[in-house]
Amino acid sequence: LKCRNANSPRRTWGREVQMSALFDFQGLLVVVLLSICTCSYLRPRFGNFLQPKAPGFLGMFGRFAVIGDRLSPFVSCACMIMAISTLFVR
Repeated sequence: LKCRNANSPRRTWGREVQMSALFDFQGLLVVVLLSICTCSYLRPRFGNFLQPKAPGFLGMFGRFAVIGDRLSPFVSCACMIMAISTLFVR
C-alpha cells in the first residue's frame, strides 16, 4: 500500500482536485467563526468598508461584524468550543 501525503492533491477521473477548507461541516463552521471575529475586530478601524447595509460581498462582511458585536458572548463561547474540538477531537 502506498500512503499519500495529506497535502497532496486527490486524483478523480484522471484530474487533480485540491481540497479546500470547506471540505466538511466543521471546516465551514471554523471559517464562518473566524470571519465573524475578524470582521468585528476590523469594523472600528475600517468602518467605511464594512457597512452592514451595503449590497454584495462587502455587505456580508458588514453583517458578520454586526453579528460579532451583538452576540459577542455567544461567538466567543462558540470559538472556544470550536478550538477545543479542533485541538482534541479532530
